[in-house]
Amino acid sequence: MRKTGWTALAVLMLSACAQQNGADSEEADAAEAAAPAETAAAAEEDDAKGPVRPPSDPYPSTYEPYPGETVLLTGATVLTGAGDRIDNGAVLITDGKITAVGAAGEIEAPEGARTVNANGKWITPGIIDIHSHLGDYPSPSNQSTSDGNEVVSPNTAYVWAEHSVWPQDAGFTRALAGGITSLQILPGSANLFGGRSAILKNVPSRSVQGMKFPGAPYGLKMACGENPKRVYGERGGPGTRMGNFAGYRSAWIEAAAYKKKWEDYWADYDEWVDNDDDDKGDAPEAPTRDLKLETLAGALNGDVIVNMHCYRADEMVQVLDMAKEFGYKVRTFHHAIEAYKVADYLAENNVCAAVWADWWGFKLEAFDTVGENAALVHAQPGGCAIIHSDDALGIQRLNQEAAKAMADGRRIGIDIEPEDAIAWITANPADAMGILDETGTLEAGKMADVVVWNGNPFSVYAKAEKVYIDGALMYDRSNPELSPRVDFELGLHDNDFTGGAGQ
Repeated sequence: MRKTGWTALAVLMLSACAQQNGADSEEADAAEAAAPAETAAAAEEDDAKGPVRPPSDPYPSTYEPYPGETVLLTGATVLTGAGDRIDNGAVLITDGKITAVGAAGEIEAPEGARTVNANGKWITPGIIDIHSHLGDYPSPSNQSTSDGNEVVSPNTAYVWAEHSVWPQDAGFTRALAGGITSLQILPGSANLFGGRSAILKNVPSRSVQGMKFPGAPYGLKMACGENPKRVYGERGGPGTRMGNFAGYRSAWIEAAAYKKKWEDYWADYDEWVDNDDDDKGDAPEAPTRDLKLETLAGALNGDVIVNMHCYRADEMVQVLDMAKEFGYKVRTFHHAIEAYKVADYLAENNVCAAVWADWWGFKLEAFDTVGENAALVHAQPGGCAIIHSDDALGIQRLNQEAAKAMADGRRIGIDIEPEDAIAWITANPADAMGILDETGTLEAGKMADVVVWNGNPFSVYAKAEKVYIDGALMYDRSNPELSPRVDFELGLHDNDFTGGAGQ
């Protein structure tokens, strides 16, 4: 009997993969086969096509949305993520996109659409976690799967988190049950420069490329304070905060020189091409590529978004001064325990604070926080507060974490309405990650990343009932067949068919 159940599960999972990849498998295979050739071509001089330019995306997304249908969700309280609340509202999903949002009586279902009565429910954009390590520190957790932090050097900007992501991490499906539709996977925080991040759509896939958010920019993980001191203090340094900053500055100087070397090469090449002299000689020789400096130069260019792990207020100010010194932009301070002390300064510099609701005190630099941290950041004109997880369990209930932060704010007279607080876990992280044009709010034309809750999502009793990603119903709490589990779970002792996603 159990064997039959396992077989059925395996068929279901393979069927799901086939749904996503079947129609386009030949195109995906062709793209993957062509990638090495394209990379090689980019690295060779070609007088006809122009100068050598290292590929900006050598591991492109192969993500394709799962099949969906035209659906009208009607009668719910809708929080758009853009500051609006619509009581008795409706959301229309067509071809994987949101096509209409408004009052229930003003939106009609097209012919052939399925209408879902959502009376008493609440609808929000899909939840986005800006700080996760799923896949890099997966479940089951052991040395074999611990791939989130390359600690061989204070500067490992050359590593990319996506190359450690294990798509079989069951944490992805548990996060899906909490309404998570997109997430940023970051390297760990041991290093001054930890490496590149990857932004994923939270869907089952056989490869990380099949999860990568199409067109999303890369991020750079940096860390200040105690972690680099602790890890490298007995490995040759840095062992002090001034050592940390010297390490950052030296790296930025090196990266600026590398960036200029390539820019000079491209300028020289263009000049060589424009030169009509018969004896103009050979084309300029391209500089040698350096993966570490390539990432840092991308941050200086603004192509790679800087995510800074930092707890203390004084260090945040110093980091922003350093960013001005070298001409790059810090988009978000992660953890930011003391953000409330410099909330005005962060707002003036258009920097978000990604924080926990009430996780603190586990080391000295994490000691001096207040429960009102997120609310005080939010209350600043132009302030940008984000609630993040940094935890495989916390990611499953980011809505409740945001609710705790709302309650703490209310206790000191900062009343934050649900239509505003929902942005802490939707629009604000999307903006900070560079994907707000595609997702993070319920607006016509955006990806249909949508969560239907059984009630107010800021209630301790709230549960995600349905989760749509690009219009496909990926999770349905009432239907075990739409509650995915990863292949690694299949066949494990006592793991009968009770649904996936933690059910």
